[in-house]
Amino acid sequence: MRDNTSDYRQLFLNDTPMMDARAPVEFDKGAFPGVINLPLMNDSERQKVGTCYKQQGQEAAIGLGQQLVSGALKAARIEAWAAFAKANPEGYLYCFRGGLRSQIVQQWLKSEAGIDYPRVIGGYKAMRSFLLDTTEQALTQCDFILVGGMTGTGKTEVIAQLSHSLDLEGHANHRGSSFGKRATVQPAQINFENALAIDILKKRAAGQQQFVLEDEGRIIGKCSLPLELHQGMQQFPMVWLEDSLAGRVERILKDYVIDLCAEFVTLHGEEAGFTAFAERLQQSLANILKRLGGERYQRLAAIMDQALLEQQSQGEVGLHRAWIEALLVEYYDPMYAFQRESKAGRIEFVGEQAALLEFLRQRAVR
Repeated sequence: MRDNTSDYRQLFLNDTPMMDARAPVEFDKGAFPGVINLPLMNDSERQKVGTCYKQQGQEAAIGLGQQLVSGALKAARIEAWAAFAKANPEGYLYCFRGGLRSQIVQQWLKSEAGIDYPRVIGGYKAMRSFLLDTTEQALTQCDFILVGGMTGTGKTEVIAQLSHSLDLEGHANHRGSSFGKRATVQPAQINFENALAIDILKKRAAGQQQFVLEDEGRIIGKCSLPLELHQGMQQFPMVWLEDSLAGRVERILKDYVIDLCAEFVTLHGEEAGFTAFAERLQQSLANILKRLGGERYQRLAAIMDQALLEQQSQGEVGLHRAWIEALLVEYYDPMYAFQRESKAGRIEFVGEQAALLEFLRQRAVR
């Protein structure tokens, strides 16, 4: 039999298959990428056992747990664990602290299915602590540089082309602006932090000591940046990406209209997908009504509605350029101009995409 492990680093570096024996409510609050939830107890069973533990102690709680998970229910759960163990012979199982629940799963797998399967010592809590430490250590030991720039200059494209970048918006499944919500949901806060830490861990293991990040606010959609990272981003050096207004309009048209519409259509089908996409676009504009002011909002909303009608009836997206350009020139650009001024002392390089990428690659090998 393989030994139980506390080598959390190797587990994450190798994308080791893991089976999470915690209850679904615990799993939904936070988990690790690619992990499967095969609980010992469901939410109501766990609640009953927890109450019993508080009132009558551990022995009574174990007795109740074995009573609740017995017969056909127990057999079905063991069958699911055995199937996972056979499909993932190099994997591990864990519970919250690597204690009672994972030990019971281990024992039942052995006694009922004849399978010796190792567990993670310390469980979810220890692995989560390890990942939090990973991010904190990187912030004290590594070099960070931010990519800033006006809306639509292609900062995300720069991040995607660098091997030593961290894609914060990718991990958050959100484009970062008022219009940044995707067709699919964002991860839970803890899942976002875990995925980011694993990304850092793997890149450091590959020898990266410098990381390029997009300049972000504290919150990307509903995902908050780790506090230490956000604080660091107020001091990190920067580069500033530039592009023409026409280039920025085309990029936003592709990302926020063409690609977003395709995402919704893929998820919901042609008609329902377009309706959901149109509502999302209109809601995104409505979300900044106060900052736009009523008159400007009404004007841009009317242009957007007309563009959506033409897109739906003719399949043409050209009319969207008008509200995109107006929003950039009248709303986003003045904000970003002010930001650039306030961060001017930290900016090491200014240029368009190709020159910026070259600078960042050269800087990484210095």
